[in-house]
Amino acid sequence: MRQERLLPLIVACALFIENMDSTAIATALPAIAADFGTSPIALKLALTTYLVALAVFIPVSGWIADRFGARSTFMLAIGVFLVGSIGCAASVSLPTLVAARFVQGMGGALMVPVGRLVVLRTVPKSELVVALSWLTIPALVGPMLGPPLGGLIVTWFDWRWIFLINLPMGMLGIALAHRYVPNLREPPGPLDGTGFALSGIGLALALFGFSTIGRHLVPLGVAIGSLVVGIAMLVAYVLHARRHPHPLLDLGLFRLPTFRAGVVGGSLFRIGVGATPFLLPLMLQLGFGLSPLQSGLITFVSAAGAMFMKTLAASILRRFGFRRVLIVNTLVASALLAGYGLFRADTPHLFMSAVLLIAGCFRSLQFTSLNAIAYADVEPAQMGQASSLAGMMQQLSLSVGVAIGGYALQLGSAFTGAPETAAANFTIAFAVVGFCSALSFWAMWRLPADAGHEMAGKAKPGGEIAEPKAAQRPAT
Repeated sequence: MRQERLLPLIVACALFIENMDSTAIATALPAIAADFGTSPIALKLALTTYLVALAVFIPVSGWIADRFGARSTFMLAIGVFLVGSIGCAASVSLPTLVAARFVQGMGGALMVPVGRLVVLRTVPKSELVVALSWLTIPALVGPMLGPPLGGLIVTWFDWRWIFLINLPMGMLGIALAHRYVPNLREPPGPLDGTGFALSGIGLALALFGFSTIGRHLVPLGVAIGSLVVGIAMLVAYVLHARRHPHPLLDLGLFRLPTFRAGVVGGSLFRIGVGATPFLLPLMLQLGFGLSPLQSGLITFVSAAGAMFMKTLAASILRRFGFRRVLIVNTLVASALLAGYGLFRADTPHLFMSAVLLIAGCFRSLQFTSLNAIAYADVEPAQMGQASSLAGMMQQLSLSVGVAIGGYALQLGSAFTGAPETAAANFTIAFAVVGFCSALSFWAMWRLPADAGHEMAGKAKPGGEIAEPKAAQRPAT
């Protein structure tokens, strides 16, 4: 099998277990909350903790891969993720589940970014859109299987099996990586330890404070204090990065218009998407009274639509170009997301599934476009930095999305006077997160007309076909 297909498929094993785990646990939130004797809304902390761990450790993933080799790091990361999965299955309370999810996040922070880095460094830019599609097609099987499988497990077995089913696929990923993934590495610069402390602790405190304010999980003063200290540390990191010769996160990459649009605009879009796995199962189960299995069977079609669109994404981008696709698709996908809030308990399940299928198509096209355009003008030597920074921003936005989704339910409850999980409150919640996603329109609008022409294989404005650049392959 050709390299631009084989390596993405191997990396997709990691994406598979990560995405299946995330979607399955979202379906199981009401059951886990009942088992722990806590509110389902409080369990958003288990979701955000995982995303916080990703955001904290992703920035150092590129340096670790260069220091110890991509294959070694990738295999170790899958192993850590599996250890965290076992810890989640053994959890007996919300704090123990949160701790185990943090360990999972540590593994995930190295697992997917390092795997993606291997693809970015070995596949020519002219073939990158196809390679990224191959990477995400098998990974989308996880979100397809996650909701119905999670619903089936919760309905007929124990929710703890959701985490144990990660083990066989994770072991397969380790075996394939050992045989086929090259141990790529670049000469690593000195590790910016101060930058890692400022960015990592700052992100963790800021997201912890933002996620817990008003939820009574910790005293209000602790939540506000964490938020303020976390923001101050992030500001300190920006000042530190401007002076450091080898910063952990190279903020200068934001000077590239394509990277800025793909990462900043993509982060705004992902806020709404990050809230969806949290809001949708709660609406279907607690708002509409569906069983976990019924909820999973409805929501899985969104991933089916995403998988279908992956087969067409390269052709659409070649035909219309990145800028036009991103502008139009942002508005359509955001409108469909906000439209979820118009569902009601008597809405036919077939209609809900059809809307979710169509929304999955548009969301998938947006992700493929964003993931590719971010690296359109990044030089091979900067790929490690770019992958780490983009990955951190992605997880940060998903975590913020979960938190905003929870706060939007509180806002709806205050407005309607109904309990937070009442069906009417989800209308407000989806409208809020849909608006957040639509804000990314401005970043897409500012893209140059010929942005990403080399990746799309599209003619330049003067009629000349963009010449593909040869990928530079680091020494193994």
